Amino acid sequence: MEGPKVQYMRQIYLEGYQTGNKPQTTKYAELRLEAQKRISKEGFNYADGSASTEKTYQTNLNAFDQWQIVPRMLADTDITDANMKTELFGTTFQTPFVISPIGVQELYHEDADKATAQAGVALGIPYTHSTAASTSIEDVASAADLDKEENHGWYQLYWPSDEKLTESLIKRAKKAGFKALVVTLDTFALGWRPRDLNDAFNPFLSGKGVANMLSDPYFIEQYCEGKDPRGKEATKEDLFGACVQAVNLVNPGISRKWSELATLRKFWGDGPIILKGIQSLLDANRAVEAGADGIWVSNHGGRQVDGAISSLHCLSAIGRSIRGLPLYLTPGIITDRNKASQPTDLGLVYGVGREGDEDRASKQRRRPYLIFDSGVRCGADAMKALALGADAVAIGRPWLWGLSVNGQEGVETVFKGLAADLELNMTLAGIQSTTQLNPNILVKAGQEPHL
Repeated sequence: MEGPKVQYMRQIYLEGYQTGNKPQTTKYAELRLEAQKRISKEGFNYADGSASTEKTYQTNLNAFDQWQIVPRMLADTDITDANMKTELFGTTFQTPFVISPIGVQELYHEDADKATAQAGVALGIPYTHSTAASTSIEDVASAADLDKEENHGWYQLYWPSDEKLTESLIKRAKKAGFKALVVTLDTFALGWRPRDLNDAFNPFLSGKGVANMLSDPYFIEQYCEGKDPRGKEATKEDLFGACVQAVNLVNPGISRKWSELATLRKFWGDGPIILKGIQSLLDANRAVEAGADGIWVSNHGGRQVDGAISSLHCLSAIGRSIRGLPLYLTPGIITDRNKASQPTDLGLVYGVGREGDEDRASKQRRRPYLIFDSGVRCGADAMKALALGADAVAIGRPWLWGLSVNGQEGVETVFKGLAADLELNMTLAGIQSTTQLNPNILVKAGQEPHL
């Protein structure tokens, strides 16, 4: 997405005037309902539902209302020169968005993961491939040319209980061209999900969302007696048995330990390792001590622990500590975009900044990148997350509904809209660049009298 993102808005208006055509809806609520009409009841509930009472899901959404943006006027902003460039793991991206991993995409569109990965490549947004994907590691990498340096795919690992299977999956991803390893920590057992339970629906048991496992040479040899469970000679019982094995391996019901992270580094080798599912400052600090290159602040969109703290509140604490962001002060006035204050790193705690002295870097760790998800529905949500410390904002359900409605184009449309919305919201609020976003541009609900 080169150039001003607001061009997408102008394109919609111009095309509507010239042809009468209207775009895929730009309202999240409408897109969700449109997707619901196009997919099965079970498929919709699987993606839309969350844990138990679904209070964590709602808490995620409500959290954004507790921080409010304070616009600044006469701030010398220029929409045609807005800067949303984001540096992650040595690569500069045009926007701060990441495609969150979502499994079983065959429930939503026939092109499934291929369409989503291709959308990411087309827009220059990192695509995260789920262990529970409908398309194998190799097939999605081939479809989206992820082996090319300019195309960015990340592999998300549900950590199997079998270490040799873990090694096989990780090395397959590395060989296929995936550039970062995302380790999901919060799903060693599925949460209590009443919508799926009421539908008696587990897609994995019918062979959906297990493409990575059923295509794995080690898995086939060790758990399928060397016979491909998808082959012509395989029976329905063979497939079911393999699926049960796959589910039990990635959801064993036993959590891993911090000391075991070293094994993943051995398997992955060089390249970023991101720990996904961090929800406390204590765990964030332990992630730093363990050598994580990235911390993905997430409560899995509310799908695991019911009644949990919102991801945004977690981010606000982690951002202050790890990025050294200021506390919630009275918002200042940005009068010159070239001299606007920018977030600083806590060098004394986490070593040098990303461009610091390499000798010191060898003795002290650089701070990890912070990625955030759970509840982002619009540009203002993304803006608040970036202000509270996120280096990048990952999007899940919105693009999945776009996939359901219009395949790859639907995914691209969702991200184009989010980028334009964020760009406009920033510049209208007096912010020229995402580097200027920090907690001082926000005020917490209830603290408005302190403006």
